[in-house]
Parts: sequence; structure tokens; C-alpha cells
Amino acid sequence: MIVLSLGRREISLQDNGKVVRSWPVVIGAPATPTPKGHYKVQTKVINPKYQSTVSGKINHTTGASGPLGDRWIGFHSLGKNDYGIHGTPWPWWVDARAAVSHGCVRMKNEHVRVLFDQVEIGTPVVIKP
Repeated sequence: MIVLSLGRREISLQDNGKVVRSWPVVIGAPATPTPKGHYKVQTKVINPKYQSTVSGKINHTTGASGPLGDRWIGFHSLGKNDYGIHGTPWPWWVDARAAVSHGCVRMKNEHVRVLFDQVEIGTPVVIKP
């Protein structure tokens, strides 16, 4: 199970209620918050492409330097907005545990790769205050 504590800005991988690993994260900005609730991993993508929900424009830069880093773990879709846990080319935001995303959860690329390899489609995702 993946558990995200928005207040602590920390995500953890848990097995039977026991924390296996945890990492700092970036969460949604106040105007575009990360949704709270219970979800499941819906998609896993290596080298995802970012598409703007406003303009529809696709940023073709992929990999660790792309806007989504090199891993995407999608857990919720709402209209044209997709929410996921993904990497970032801006690790200093993760170090600051910032609240600057459009609702997604950003991790350092090396951290999200570990999480990506440990979860499957259907893995529960719990996001709490």
C-alpha cells in the first residue's frame, strides 16, 4: 500500500501496516491541491509524456529531464485531469517539501523508480491530511 501524508509531505510504501520505505514529496499547491481519499494504482508508465490539461499541448521531452521525470504511477482521473505520483527534473522542490504542483505528487527520480518497481496496478493508494 502507498500512503501519502499531505501534512508531513511524505509518501511511504507499507506492507501489512508496517513502513517499508518512505520519501519526501512535493504536493499540490493550495489552488490545485492533491486529492485526499482512497484510490488504487491505475497506470504505470516509463518515460511518460506531459500533456497540458489547459492547452492540450504535449511536451515531448521524456526521461529524467522531462516534466514528469521517468516514471508515472497514475492513481486518479477526474475529467481531463489525471493525478499521479511521478518524478521531477526539479529535485530542489522535493528537498523543500514544497506545495507547488497541479495536484500530482512529485518525487525525486531515483525515489520514484524504487516505488514504481515495488507496486502493481491495483495497489491501494491512501492520501490523508
